[in-house]
Amino acid sequence: MISQKTLDALKGIGLNLYERKLYAALVARGNSTAGELSEVANVPRSRSYDVLESLAKKGFVVVQNAKPLRYVVIPPVEALDRSKNKVREDAATSISRIDDFKQSPALEELTTLHSKGVSLVDSADISGALRGRYSMHQQAETMMKGAENSINIITTEEGLTELYTTHSGLIQNAIDKGVSVKIAAPLTEKNKQAADVLSSACDVRNLSSSEIAKLPAGRMFVVDEKESIMALTDDTKTHPSQDVAFWTASDHFAQNFAAPTFKMVWDHLE
Repeated sequence: MISQKTLDALKGIGLNLYERKLYAALVARGNSTAGELSEVANVPRSRSYDVLESLAKKGFVVVQNAKPLRYVVIPPVEALDRSKNKVREDAATSISRIDDFKQSPALEELTTLHSKGVSLVDSADISGALRGRYSMHQQAETMMKGAENSINIITTEEGLTELYTTHSGLIQNAIDKGVSVKIAAPLTEKNKQAADVLSSACDVRNLSSSEIAKLPAGRMFVVDEKESIMALTDDTKTHPSQDVAFWTASDHFAQNFAAPTFKMVWDHLE
């Protein structure tokens, strides 16, 4: 049978447990019925039909119109090409639907409803945990897009590089709108390219330049002294998927803790 490493790789391209088991069994047999495959793969027979149908839609098998139905495996290289094309088609369809929705009256209705709902909520109650670095970058992107006056950032050596690769366009857009952007980070040979590009557009200071050894360090975003993100993990010791941050739209927190903390750090840097 197929090795666990290969099964894990199939999981990585989107096949669930039953799909992986049935596909592995069919690869070994080439052509089989759902009943035969369910026994070999140890998958409940009642589930095997819909799982094999799912594999057919993804481009991994072909259904033979026989009694009983038989399934033929697609050669792995061809199956991957078909699957990739299907993902592209589905993504294009989803993007088209999202774009259509953005132009529809439904979005206006949702936006109005959201505005009314938010107006009833204390800003201190609008907060939550961001799990995974992708979620952190998404929230930071939303905050920077809405910035009107200031974007203040403390980040790490690697964080500065991520800021450059992920958000440099947004930072430039904010600057073009007249938003003040300040970034504090350790400047090293490793992130020199990111530092050079960002410092040509905004004010970047070296977090390693202070004579004070215990300045607060980590990752923090403060936008307009109204909204903040505080990372709770060490990005050098944490896998991106396990990264965690605290986000809040509390202006009290931003004005009385996050912004003063940034100013204290900033004033000690060169």
